Amino acid sequence: MNDQNLIDLFLEMILTERAASLNTIESYRRDLEQFIESMSTKSENILISSRAEDLRKYLAQIEKKGFAASTTARKISCLRQFYKFIYGEGIRADNPALDLESPQKGRSLPKLLSEQQVTDLISYAKKRALETGNFNDMRLWALLELLYATGLRVSELVSLSSSVFRSGEPYIYVRGKGEKERMVPLSIRALEAVQDYVDVMASTMNSTGNLKFTKEQKKWLFPSNGKQGHLTRHRFAQQLKQLGANVGILPSALSPHVLRHAFATHLLANGADLRAVQKMLGHADISTTQIYTHVLEERLKSLVQSKHPLVK
Repeated sequence: MNDQNLIDLFLEMILTERAASLNTIESYRRDLEQFIESMSTKSENILISSRAEDLRKYLAQIEKKGFAASTTARKISCLRQFYKFIYGEGIRADNPALDLESPQKGRSLPKLLSEQQVTDLISYAKKRALETGNFNDMRLWALLELLYATGLRVSELVSLSSSVFRSGEPYIYVRGKGEKERMVPLSIRALEAVQDYVDVMASTMNSTGNLKFTKEQKKWLFPSNGKQGHLTRHRFAQQLKQLGANVGILPSALSPHVLRHAFATHLLANGADLRAVQKMLGHADISTTQIYTHVLEERLKSLVQSKHPLVK
């Protein structure tokens, strides 16, 4: 078996047995291919012949390049899982990744936007969309309203099915990581923005014919003529950064993920329950959601200072 065959076999396993996301599949494929490229030998069976020493040299190269600790940890996890798999399958007689150590990852707070910044961003998007009636402007407004109303992962957002809103109910069902389905409530603003966007898309396709999508592409709420059939997360991120510049938000401070953080942070700041936020974000473990508890801590400090009888 050559290297590419082994990679395909490994990725098929984590896709079918562990329900890994497509993003994880792509990252692991890239990690393994980068490891192969890092080896100076021209052997066609690097993954079979690599020793523990080779893996350690590769990780030393990564550290010199200054990758984030989280990226390095993922690459190590990929190698560990890969070699554990081919060892378990009897393809290798040993596991050279047994003693690999992950770097210590600091638990940094996410980038934050204030409520006013988000309000300015969405208000500008809405104003421009309603003034131009342009398909792209209407789509961006709908995306923003949905993202801030639901806190969806960007991959979940851009790949929403066009059928999720047909029930007319103020909530949608989203299939997230690990193929787990969760119910996410919607705001009236988000529903109205999506309906206006859908109306403009239908009108543009029917009247001018300039906007054309195949039957397969039309199954997505945000269709595209690209390979995936729907708007890509990268394109959405680009448009978001361009929009933010119009209201004074630096491109480095704005991304779809930052808006997901804003959703969670602002909910907690206004009294939402941590468990409820966990469910809406689709976190399997509440410890992941607890990154936002700094907001609760500030609110509790303020509450004690203003309401506790002994303070007076």
